[in-house]
Amino acid sequence: MSVLIRDFGKTSDGNPVKVAVLKNDFIEVHILNYGAIIHRIVVPDRSGNPVDVALGYDSATDYELNGDSMGAAVGRFANRIGGASFELNGKSYPLAKNDGVNHLHGGLRGFDKYVWDAHAEADGLVFSRVSSDGEEGYPGTLTLDVTYRLLAG
Repeated sequence: MSVLIRDFGKTSDGNPVKVAVLKNDFIEVHILNYGAIIHRIVVPDRSGNPVDVALGYDSATDYELNGDSMGAAVGRFANRIGGASFELNGKSYPLAKNDGVNHLHGGLRGFDKYVWDAHAEADGLVFSRVSSDGEEGYPGTLTLDVTYRLLAG
């Protein structure tokens, strides 16, 4: 298994976006540090020719401008929270409304709209970020890692 990291572009505020390519004898997976997004999955077709089977965009700008969550780590909550609030230990927490009156996939700026820290390991990649107390209305600071690994081909 190999890991190659290269430039992919920049966000509108100038943060560099990298793409990491995990590859073994059968599959190649391209993952962005922007949103920890799976950008491409390349596998052989029935004739043995490489084909990308994941939906994705061609540039960092395209990912930033589009509101969908294709291949991304979305946020503290995946799916909808009705009424954009929840109760925990007797306290109500209002959340950002980004789906009518509801909260969807972590809010106005879910995890998919941040550049994550990334580092390679022997068999994969680890993406990390800290979601601060109050981000999108959620209580408590959350430190998280998303790990992608490829097994031997």
